[in-house]
Amino acid sequence: MPRRLAKDLASFADLAADYEADKDYRIVQVPRPESSTAVLAPHGGGIQAHTSDIARAIAGAEFGLYLFEGLLRAGNFTSLRLRGDRFDEPGCLQMLQACDRVVSVHGLGSPGEVVLLSGRDLALRAAMAQRLVAAGLTVEDAPARLSGSDPNHVCNRGRSGAGVLLEISMDLRRSVRRTVLVRAVREALLSGATGASEVFPPR
Repeated sequence: MPRRLAKDLASFADLAADYEADKDYRIVQVPRPESSTAVLAPHGGGIQAHTSDIARAIAGAEFGLYLFEGLLRAGNFTSLRLRGDRFDEPGCLQMLQACDRVVSVHGLGSPGEVVLLSGRDLALRAAMAQRLVAAGLTVEDAPARLSGSDPNHVCNRGRSGAGVLLEISMDLRRSVRRTVLVRAVREALLSGATGASEVFPPR
């Protein structure tokens, strides 16, 4: 029987039934028990290029890290890109249960060096936007069709029920200026900015 494509996958269980761990995909988890912040790249490896690298750089030595990375020789995006609102890999959700802040790094198909922000933690989003703009990057709110406001989106599956979704264009992901993005996002996180409960009630 042919394996299903990503568009037909309703959950991680569907993906795991058709694809093999450590052959077709790899999961990387680096928990930081001393931190209540996690940085994710659920479409890492060959699924959305450079998102794993950017998530690693943002997490640094301070924040928890979770990567789901496509390892197929071709077709990672069409085969393994489980939508953010369907991404329920058990190890990821367990890790997020101990986190109040979640930042999920995704790719964006728009031209130019652009960052789209969404997610339910409006205060952290605002802090990131301020620093990204000050660093000279183009930042926009994500349109509704791409919005991370869905409570089921993996960026909002932490303890507070609110996080931030960063969607980064390919031009910026492969540019040296991605170091500027990483620095700005880390500054917002290290500043302690958050305020999810002021806008959305905890789940």
